Amino acid sequence: MNYDVIVLTEEKYVNPPKTDWYVEQVLKEDQLVMDALERLNLKVAKKDWADPNFDWSTTKTILFRSTWDYFHRFSEFEPWLNKVSKLTKLINPAAQILWNMDKHYMQDLAEKGLPIVDGHYIKRGATESLTAIHQKLGWTETVIKPTVSGAARHTYRLNPDNYAEHEALFSKLIRDEDFILQPFQKNVLTKGETSHVVIGGKYSHSILKMAKEGDYRVQDDHGGTIHDYAASESEIAFAEKAVATCDILPLYARVDVIWDNNDQLALIELELIEPELWFRENEFAADKLAATIKKVHFS
Repeated sequence: MNYDVIVLTEEKYVNPPKTDWYVEQVLKEDQLVMDALERLNLKVAKKDWADPNFDWSTTKTILFRSTWDYFHRFSEFEPWLNKVSKLTKLINPAAQILWNMDKHYMQDLAEKGLPIVDGHYIKRGATESLTAIHQKLGWTETVIKPTVSGAARHTYRLNPDNYAEHEALFSKLIRDEDFILQPFQKNVLTKGETSHVVIGGKYSHSILKMAKEGDYRVQDDHGGTIHDYAASESEIAFAEKAVATCDILPLYARVDVIWDNNDQLALIELELIEPELWFRENEFAADKLAATIKKVHFS
């Protein structure tokens, strides 16, 4: 059977025997996209990216949605991506996915004039201690995370009282991957983080993410909550500019923005691979994405 669009996921979201609230919302998000594509008479299916039995040349396009294990399986995912990109069209394209996988992309955007949260990159194999790095930079409260990561994997909030207790773990982790160290952004605790969805270069909708009491991580799998959010004209312009700054205009993007320690808008993340887009919070968003896919790839 040939398909127009394969909606890409990971194995546990294909046909889960048991579900909870988190799995249910993932399934709903994927289904909303599939339903929207099918309303446009496109032949659609949902597959695990690592399915060894599927012939990827039988689909015209692949839409990345809930492939949330790729950063745990990067050594498998990158070769798979390079192989499949020769067989069909990827949304977003492979070159952009590879660029966006590694948080070094933030520096590329900064060099083009986009305001970002400051960051210091620590190369794999570095031997400096956390204490020494902080002293050199003159930073005290920070957040550290891998440059290839997601869902707050190996993300830690640091301050002078806990550098020492993280030294051994950091020394172990830095042997295998690069990290980025960023000043802790205090406004996240009170103002949260806004996510702006941009489809085809045009603003679609926003949500506000707030961390639970006593935490700083806004992801819902860490107890964070989402809320309706009406973006201002300046925020919409910021989100669209962030997307337009990319070398290739992504078909979809999520622009994560905070008010930095100077109370200015700053990019904290530009998600182009498999971002949650909260279609369930905006009844028209999935149809916007489907219409854009059909216009770009099937007209």
